[in-house]
Amino acid sequence: MSTDPNKLRTSADIPLNLITPNEVDTRIGKLTYTDGAPTSDTIQTIQDNYDFVRALQVYMDAHQGASVAAFLKGFREAGAEDNDIIIFSELMDSQTLFLTPNADTVYYVGTIGLKDGPMVFETPPDALGVIDDTWFGHVIDFGRPGPDRGEGGRFLLVPPNYDGWLPDSGFHVAHSQTNRVLVLGRSFLVDNDPKPVVEIIKKSIKIYPYAPGGSGTSIKTLLLGEVRPGQPAEAKPVKFIEGSGLAFNTIPPSDETFFDLLNAFVQDEAEGAFDSEIMGALAAIGIVKSQPFEPDERMRGILADAAAVGTATGRTLNFAFRDRPEEDFAYYPGSAWYNMLFLGGYSFDTPPPAVTSEGIKPYPPVGHRRLAARFSFFHWATGITPAMCMRLTGVGSQYLIADLDADKNVFDGGKTYKCTLPPNIPHANFWSLTVYDNQTRSMLQTPQHWPRAGSQSYPTPAAVPNDDGSIDVYFGPEAPAGKESNWIETVPGKGWFVILRLYSPLQPFFDKTWQPGEIELVSS
Repeated sequence: MSTDPNKLRTSADIPLNLITPNEVDTRIGKLTYTDGAPTSDTIQTIQDNYDFVRALQVYMDAHQGASVAAFLKGFREAGAEDNDIIIFSELMDSQTLFLTPNADTVYYVGTIGLKDGPMVFETPPDALGVIDDTWFGHVIDFGRPGPDRGEGGRFLLVPPNYDGWLPDSGFHVAHSQTNRVLVLGRSFLVDNDPKPVVEIIKKSIKIYPYAPGGSGTSIKTLLLGEVRPGQPAEAKPVKFIEGSGLAFNTIPPSDETFFDLLNAFVQDEAEGAFDSEIMGALAAIGIVKSQPFEPDERMRGILADAAAVGTATGRTLNFAFRDRPEEDFAYYPGSAWYNMLFLGGYSFDTPPPAVTSEGIKPYPPVGHRRLAARFSFFHWATGITPAMCMRLTGVGSQYLIADLDADKNVFDGGKTYKCTLPPNIPHANFWSLTVYDNQTRSMLQTPQHWPRAGSQSYPTPAAVPNDDGSIDVYFGPEAPAGKESNWIETVPGKGWFVILRLYSPLQPFFDKTWQPGEIELVSS
């Protein structure tokens, strides 16, 4: 073959789809080039857009991190440090800004620090609780859905990169990806009274460092010299802070301060605690571990835009997901009631397994992350656990959300609506409907304090059934005559949405032979 350059081919047919025209109209404006080289105006446009895209990605894909950061900030403002517990002895009410809590169970929530090594968390019996890391990654359940199966137990929480000795037995061992974990516990009332369970919680909960070679280590292991004998650390009394009626905020901001909060969170956590992909997006907008976050005026404006578009995206995915058939969260075809967790489970990539007469049958992973479902969920919820979507009867809890009426219109706080729940509501423990503020995604603030109706007679009277066993629940600024126990107050000029909770759900919920009625407008 000749190597004479004069004989080499100097031209070829170039496909048109490889050519960038000198002018291109796009959604971000006209882009101009000089034979493929972007002009200075286009470079500036693209630089701004690149920063915006990364900031928007951070807002959506790191939202759970900012939510945890807001959670921690709120707890510190309420006087709670690591290893303290905020307990809502008279239930959580609308004074606390908290993403979609219930008004039916005794909450006890807090953080446990793992920077100095593994910690022991002793749990109360008959609980429904979860331990998540500070990215809302599921670590372990406790209580009825946990390995203690509601009997209470000792949970050994292990920090990342720990290479020390762990016990042979006696603990439920769980490994965290972060140097701090969140404890989100709920316990049920006893005969519609929170006081007995509050006493049990305060008596049962203990938090203390783990001592290698102590309890849980066999004599055989000691005799083999694999670990030195140790004495369990003395369990100091847990500091309980009363949360009922306490006004504090645990919700991440919707403006550019979202990114400041997220940066503080990244600086506080361990190196390598989070996925490198999202850390790359964070780094692209200037949030890097052990480095200052100092966006200039240009970048501040971009971050503000990204936060505005991000919060609009979260709200749109909740209110208008039906416009995207591939991401339809509706639990019943054509219904306003939805739950985004059944698409991809608590991990957002694998639907919860089917439970059949032949046993539990897992579904295969869908092969991709349900990103819309994940962002939608963490936009309005705190914490994640398989118990929120498992199809096991009598275990855990199930939720259905409605933010549109039967005609697919948003709810108006100045109008009156009715929801009919058919007879035999499928629960083994209790059911409730709770109303939330569209803005804060917290309980709607009204003179009711607890904007709920349900089967329990505390903190508001139990809903009264109709003669056929069905139950009508009303939503509006004034109670219909004689329906005070079946009424949830709303506020004129305030938008709202509602969550139906079934604690210890039964099979008719899962096979959908029972379905709540749509929420109908009855008067304007």
